[in-house]
Amino acid sequence: MAANTLLIELGVEELPPGAIDALSDALAEGVRRGLADAEVSHGEVRAYATPRRLAVQVDSLADSQPDREVEKRGPALAAAFKDGQPTRAAEGFARSCGVGVDALIHLETDKGIWLGYREQQRGDATTALLPGILQKAIAALPVPKNMRWGASRVEFSRPAHWLVMLYGSDVVKASALGLEAGRTTFGHRFHAPQAIELTQADGYLAELEQAWVLADRDQRRERIREQVLSEAEAQEATAVIDEALLAEVSGLVEWPVALAGSFDERFLDVPAECLISSMKANQKYFHLLDDEGRLKPLFITIANIDSTDPQQVIEGNEKVIRPRLADAAFFFDTDRRRPLASRIDELSGVVFQKQLGTLADKAHRSAAVAAFIAGRIEGDVAHARRAAELAKCDLVTEMVLEFPELQGIMGRYYAEHDGEPAEVAQALEEQYLPRFAADAIPHGRTGLALALADRLDTLTGIFGIGARPTGTKDPFALRRAAIGVLNILIKAELNLDLRELLELAVAQHQELPYAEKLVDEVLTYMLDRFRAWGQDEGISAEVYLAVRARTVTRPLDFARRLRAVQAFAGRDEAAALAAANKRVSNILGKQEVDVGSRVDATLLQESAEQALHEAVSAQRERVMPLFAEGRYAEALDTLSALREPVDAFFDQVMVMADDPAIRINRLALVASLRGLFLEVADIAQLQQ
Repeated sequence: MAANTLLIELGVEELPPGAIDALSDALAEGVRRGLADAEVSHGEVRAYATPRRLAVQVDSLADSQPDREVEKRGPALAAAFKDGQPTRAAEGFARSCGVGVDALIHLETDKGIWLGYREQQRGDATTALLPGILQKAIAALPVPKNMRWGASRVEFSRPAHWLVMLYGSDVVKASALGLEAGRTTFGHRFHAPQAIELTQADGYLAELEQAWVLADRDQRRERIREQVLSEAEAQEATAVIDEALLAEVSGLVEWPVALAGSFDERFLDVPAECLISSMKANQKYFHLLDDEGRLKPLFITIANIDSTDPQQVIEGNEKVIRPRLADAAFFFDTDRRRPLASRIDELSGVVFQKQLGTLADKAHRSAAVAAFIAGRIEGDVAHARRAAELAKCDLVTEMVLEFPELQGIMGRYYAEHDGEPAEVAQALEEQYLPRFAADAIPHGRTGLALALADRLDTLTGIFGIGARPTGTKDPFALRRAAIGVLNILIKAELNLDLRELLELAVAQHQELPYAEKLVDEVLTYMLDRFRAWGQDEGISAEVYLAVRARTVTRPLDFARRLRAVQAFAGRDEAAALAAANKRVSNILGKQEVDVGSRVDATLLQESAEQALHEAVSAQRERVMPLFAEGRYAEALDTLSALREPVDAFFDQVMVMADDPAIRINRLALVASLRGLFLEVADIAQLQQ
C-alpha cells in the first residue's frame, strides 16, 4: 500500500486573531477524525495557520483503506434447506451475494446456525474519501460568527478565496465553500501577492517561506519572541512578553518584523498599568522595563512587512500611540479631581444584579461581613469597613470604564492620592486576589477580609435567587469564587468557620427567594470544591471522600485533614486499618441500637480483645491532645501502631458472640477503635 503527504489549505480574508488557533486545531482534528473513521492509516497530522489561511498537512497517508473481510448473514439453516434442497430463501440470499448456494457457509451463533457468506472487500481510494472528509471537517469548525460575501449563499467566518488539496503531487478533486480544489496558493499580501503553483504537498512550508509567509504557528510565534527579546536588548531594556498578547500578535502577521519605538517621557507620570493597558489593548505593543523594573518610554511593535524604510513605520506607530497615551493621562487627571469616596453615591445607580440590588447595596453588605472577619483575624475593623465602602468606586471612573482590567488597581492609586490609609488602598487592589487557583492571595489583613466578604456576598446572593451554576454555565464565576475563598482561608491559615461566615453573609440580604436551607446549600457547594482543590494538591478522591464524610466546616482544618490522610494512605498499615474500619462500619451499621463505646474490662475474655482494649486506651491518651491541636498527621502516625492488635483481634475473636453482654461489649470495643480514627476522617472510605 503506497503512502504520500496530504496538504489541505483554505485561503481566506484576514481571520479574527483570537479565533485562528481554535479554527486551525479544529480543522486538523476534523481531518484526523475523518481519516480514523475511514480507517485510513497515516503519520503525523500538523495544523498550520496565518491570518489568511488554515492548513493541514498529513504525513504518510495511505492511498486507500485496507481491504477487509465482510460477513453477511442469511436465513437460518432450518429455513435454508428442505429435504436437502435449497429453499427460495437460500437461493435469494446467494443471488444477493453474487454466488451460488454451494459457495455459502454456515455461521454458528449462540442463537443457532445461519447461512452466511464471507468476501474480501477492497478498500476505497483515499482520494475518493477526502472530499467528504474535508466538507465534514469544515462544517464542524467552531466559527464564532458566520458571514456571506458577494452573491453567494455560502457562509464562513471570512470570505474564502482559494482551496488547495494535494496528495503528493496530484490535485484531489474536491470542493468546499463554493471553491474547487487546486494547487494554487498565494504568498504575502504585499511582498509576494502573485499566485504560487505548489508542486508537492510536503514542500508547503518551504515554498510559502520563500513567498514571505511563515505558516507554522509555533515557528512564527517563536520568531516574534526572539525578535522582541533582541530589540529589547538593543534598547538596553527588558521586554515583558505576555503570552496572550504574543498569541494575538502572531495571529495578525504572516511575516513578523519587530521594531522599537518610543513615546514622550511625560506620560510616565501616569501609572504604568494604564500605559501598558493602552499599549496592549489598543496597539498590541510589547512594553519595556529598565533594570529596576520600571516602565521605560519605549515599546516594540510587530510589523507585517519588512519595510525598506523601517523608520517611517516606527514614526507611524509613535504617531498613533501618542493620542492613546494622552487619553490615558487625561482619564487619570480627570479621575483624581474628585475623591474616590465621592463616587459612593454613584454606585446606587449601577445594578449588581436586578434581584440583589446595586453595587451600593453590595458594598453595604460586604462592609458588615468584612468588618466581622477583620475582627476575627486581628485586623483593623474600621479599615475593613472603609475598604468595603470604597471597593467598587473605581468601576465608575473614566479610566476603568475605558480599561476594565484596571479595576482594583486604579482604586488603589486613587485611594493613595486621596490620603486613605495605606492598608485600605492596598485592599482595593487585593480584593480580586486570587484571580485563579495558583494566584497569590491578599497580603494585608484588610485585603483578606475584603476579598472573603465580597466573594461570600456573591455566593450567598446568587444561590439565594436560585441561580446556582450548572455543569456548563457559571455566569457569575461562582466556582472560582468558592475556590478563592478556600485558597485564602488555607494559604493565609485563617481557621474560620465557613458556616458562621455564610450565616452572617446571608443575614445581610434583606430578601432572598431561596433563603431556606441556603447556608447548607452554599456550604455543601463550597466544600465540594475541595475535590478539585485536592486534585491540584495531589490528593486522591478516596482521601477527599474520607474527610468529606466528617462534618468539618473550617476549610483550614479540612485541608490539614486531607494532607494528613493522604500521607497516612501511603503507609503500609493504612490498607489493613482501613479494611478494619470498613468491617467495623458494616458491623455497627447492622445494629438496631447504638452500642456506645464504653467498654467493660471485666467482660473481656480473650487475650486478643484485652490487648486491643489496652492499645486503644493507650493510644487515646496520646492522640486526643494532638487532635485538639489539629496535628492530624502525627495522630494518624501514632494510630498506625494499632495494626497488629487490630489484626490479632479480628483473627482470634468472634465479635458477634452468643452471649449478649459479651457481644455488646465487643461491639463497644470496635466502636471505640473506629471513633479514634473518626476524629480525623472516615478512613473506611480508603477501601473504595
